[in-house]
Amino acid sequence: MGVSGGAVMGSLLERLEAREQAARTAVERLRAEMDRLAEQLAAEEELLRRLEITKQTIIEVLSGPELGGEDGDGAAEPAPVAVQVPAFGPGGDGDGRRLPVAYRDVVEVVADAGRPLRASQVCQALGVGGEPRHREGMRSKLKRLVRRGWLVEVEPGRFACAGGVAAALDAALGAEATRRHQLSQ
Repeated sequence: MGVSGGAVMGSLLERLEAREQAARTAVERLRAEMDRLAEQLAAEEELLRRLEITKQTIIEVLSGPELGGEDGDGAAEPAPVAVQVPAFGPGGDGDGRRLPVAYRDVVEVVADAGRPLRASQVCQALGVGGEPRHREGMRSKLKRLVRRGWLVEVEPGRFACAGGVAAALDAALGAEATRRHQLSQ
């Protein structure tokens, strides 16, 4: 029994060594995978950090004053770089054609609603996120549209189209549809 017991013991040790080697290989493979994932995570975290900074900068620019003002010593402050939103009405943009697309979409949502909307409702209608950062960015757009005569703030935080805006948009959309129809023939 000594010879066969030694053979069994040798066979068992060989199997254990094979399993040990397989476990070492798996550990090395997993460590390499962890290193790769750690690098990927670091790159994505850096991208996220840059996007958050960019978003904050855009919100600050969009919510800032449209025109440079004067500070205490009489020197004019430079106007911030911002989207140019034309005034509604005579001398401005009477039909929305010169209104930037993002702002035109906002005005159209408010016009189509037929009732005053909050920033969160406009975000929802446009498919923009409902997080505070999205609402604040939308609120900045709505306030800018109020200053330029496109919307009115009927009560704090509730926005509606200014007089004549909905009709002007409808007329412009009708004229655009007619022009496209004529070009297709």
